[in-house]
Amino acid sequence: MRKIAIYGKGGIGKSTTTQNTVAGLAEAGNKVMVVGCDPKADSTRLLLGGLAQKTVLDTLREEGEDVELDDVIKGGYGGTRCVESGGPEPGVGCAGRGIITSVNLLEQLGAYEEEQNLDYVFYDVLGDVVCGGFAMPIREGKAQEIYIVVSGEMMAMYAANNICKGIVKFADAGGVRLGGLICNSRKVDNEQALIEELAKRLGTQMIHFVPRDNMVQRAELNRKTVIDYDPTHPQADEYRQLAKKIHENQLFVIPKPLEIEELETLLVEFGIV
Repeated sequence: MRKIAIYGKGGIGKSTTTQNTVAGLAEAGNKVMVVGCDPKADSTRLLLGGLAQKTVLDTLREEGEDVELDDVIKGGYGGTRCVESGGPEPGVGCAGRGIITSVNLLEQLGAYEEEQNLDYVFYDVLGDVVCGGFAMPIREGKAQEIYIVVSGEMMAMYAANNICKGIVKFADAGGVRLGGLICNSRKVDNEQALIEELAKRLGTQMIHFVPRDNMVQRAELNRKTVIDYDPTHPQADEYRQLAKKIHENQLFVIPKPLEIEELETLLVEFGIV
C-alpha cells in the first residue's frame, strides 16, 4: 500500500487534481482511500457525486467514542473509500487537530490493515501549511510520498518551495520523500518550461503538466470528476496519464529548496516578475 500526500498553495486546484487523479487510479482497478484533511470537507465531493459526507470530527461529536469504520467512510466512484477529517466549530480549537484525530481513529478502526486490500491512501492536505496537524502526514510518516501541485504563478512557486523545506525537515524521522511537481496550468507564459526548471533545481521532476481546460469546471458543476463526467474527453486522458505516471514513479528524493533570492532570479529569468 502506497501512502501519498498532496500539498500545494490554497486555490491551486489541489483537491480537484487529487480527485481526478484518484478517479484515474480507480478506473485502472486500484483500490484507493482518500482522506480529506481540509476543514472545509470538500476533498471527496467529486468522487461522491456532490453528496455531503459527515466528517470524522462531527461523527465523534455526535456519537462519542463508539464509532465504527462504516460510520466515517463512504463509498465513491470506482469503489474509492472517502473520509473527511473536518474541523472544529468556528472560532474554537485548532483545525489541524482534525487531521490528527481522524488519522488516529482510522488506525484504531483498522482502516489501513491488510484485509482492507488498499493499493493507495491519498491525503489531501490544506494549502501550503506545513506546521501542526497539517504537517502530520510528513512528520509522523503517515505518507511516504509527497506530490506538490503548482503553477507558474509566483505565490504557487513560493508555496512549493516552502513545502519542500518541510519535507527536508522531516525526511530523516518520517522517511517521507518528494515524488514530483504536478503543474496545474494557469496559462502563464513559459509555464511548462518554468516548472520543469524549478523541478530540476529542487532535484525532482515535473511528473505531469495538466493543461487548463473548461471541462474541469463543467465536470465540477455536475459534481463529478472529468473521467466520470466525460470519459472520452482529452482532459480525462490527461488525468489518466498523471495517474499512470504516479503509479509507475520510481523517483523519490529529499528536495533541495531554493533560497528566496534564487527563486526570485528564476522568476525574473522567465519573465514572471
